[in-house]
Amino acid sequence: MNKHERPGGEADVEYLDSTIRVVKPGSYVRCGVTGEAIPLDQLRYWSVERQEPYSSPQAALVRLGRAPAAAADQG
Repeated sequence: MNKHERPGGEADVEYLDSTIRVVKPGSYVRCGVTGEAIPLDQLRYWSVERQEPYSSPQAALVRLGRAPAAAADQG
């Protein structure tokens, strides 16, 4: 399924080591820190343990407690 075949709306995704599994099709997921919509074809950062996506490396660091919250907005 390419990006043009995905129905609109939020996808339900299982986050695995180095890949994802789409449980319910959609065109985006929401960042676990910022709430920003992340198109599935642009999703690069997530936590397997927390089962949540991140819009940027900075957002992931915020979740880990290793960056100030303002850093997530710079993504």
